[in-house]
Amino acid sequence: MNANARMPTWFIPHGGGPCFFMQWNPPDAWDRMAEFLRGRAATLPCTPRAIVMVSAHWLEPAFSVTSGERPELIYDYYGFPPHTYELKYPAPGAPQLAARIAGLLDRAQMPVQQNPGRGFDHGMFIPLLLMFPDANIPVVQLSLHTSLDPQVHLQAGQAIEALRDEGVLIIGSGMSFHNMRAYGDPRFGPISDEFDRWLTRAVEAEPQQRH
Repeated sequence: MNANARMPTWFIPHGGGPCFFMQWNPPDAWDRMAEFLRGRAATLPCTPRAIVMVSAHWLEPAFSVTSGERPELIYDYYGFPPHTYELKYPAPGAPQLAARIAGLLDRAQMPVQQNPGRGFDHGMFIPLLLMFPDANIPVVQLSLHTSLDPQVHLQAGQAIEALRDEGVLIIGSGMSFHNMRAYGDPRFGPISDEFDRWLTRAVEAEPQQRH
């Protein structure tokens, strides 16, 4: 393993709520996604020194970063079986990394705050339970900006890009098309397929066109 290699950045799906840890009909509904997540760690050049997780379930008017040493879990999903509220992911926080992220964003003239009391939401711990089940890698969670302005988020990504050369894995956690109320409704298949095709063309385009 090459400890000096640059870390990639990932955008990964985290499913719907605690979907990987309960029974569904059909029973294999989430198997392919779970298999994909379990295989991610093996593609890395080395074990990450830390993880920065950007979850679709945390939005703030200024970028915010968890800075506690032992953030608790936030079970921000509703109506699921009782055992899914007992899932554990005791990964340590990384206050020094949080301060570094805040400094990088501040240097880029982007308002930012450190939040020592904020926990990890399910956009963080559900996929990490599959990708890094030992929970032994420090994690910092970074919010989205409430504006959802693409340019603002591109600038934030550029501001923290240097972390990739410091052994830090940056992960965006969400879904390209997320509408659980429509789960299993065939009317939404064509809509999500159309968006997925557009998104694929966008991310595969040359950098200037992609931007």
